[in-house]
Amino acid sequence: MQRIRLRYTKRGRLRFTSHRDFQRAFERALRRAEVPMAYSAGFTPHPKVSYANAAPTGTGSEAEYLEIALTEPRDPDKLRELLDESMPTGLDIVDAVESRTPGLADRLTASVWELRLNGVEPADAERAAEAFRAAETVEVQRRAKNGMRTFDAREAVVHLESIASDEAIAHDTDRPTDQPCAILRLVVRHVTPAVRPDDVLSGLRAVADLAPPVPAAVTRLAQGLLDDETGTVTDPLAPDREAATTPTEKQGADAAAAKVPATEGPA
Repeated sequence: MQRIRLRYTKRGRLRFTSHRDFQRAFERALRRAEVPMAYSAGFTPHPKVSYANAAPTGTGSEAEYLEIALTEPRDPDKLRELLDESMPTGLDIVDAVESRTPGLADRLTASVWELRLNGVEPADAERAAEAFRAAETVEVQRRAKNGMRTFDAREAVVHLESIASDEAIAHDTDRPTDQPCAILRLVVRHVTPAVRPDDVLSGLRAVADLAPPVPAAVTRLAQGLLDDETGTVTDPLAPDREAATTPTEKQGADAAAAKVPATEGPA
């Protein structure tokens, strides 16, 4: 059984699709592309698809991940192209690798987010970010199944800053641009309870009275393993790529060594 790991996006208005909506669209794409899927056993078999840490409904993303199991081997790049052609524009399959290492979900320990705050001056956003960073704790509330829950939104935030518009990556927004627009870049650890971008916005309101006049346009730029030394988030598919290339490189090195003539001994 071959396993393929895919990275997909939620762009533009498609960020409003729920995770269940994406599942239905993806399963239809699997059928259209005639992917030889492995199925679960039981009375209601379903394709073996494992989703990892999906972004909340209403947020865009450049870095969503899933894994599929196949009954026949397929080239990851060709499979990605077929699936991407079968998906709606905005739900784009942008990367594919063969699963060669365990624990994809375990490598998703942090996310990088970009928050576009229309109607907010960049200087005001930077002052709010500075106040947030300076706070030891920032208590926020979120409605849960059992009522309102209070938790600290500060501890999970590794990095928070206001950036210039020309540094922004997520440009595919349908929000108006004829007004001030602050952009925040945010790195958050995946903890329990999960700290989401809207929790950080609630924290900014609590510590600095920052209240955007319209909801923020939020996009996840990356998710993966957090490098504690640099505060960066690494590509979670990199170990699979490295595992795929290592044998080839070793064979090439062995072949090159075999072509080097042996040193003759003394006559």
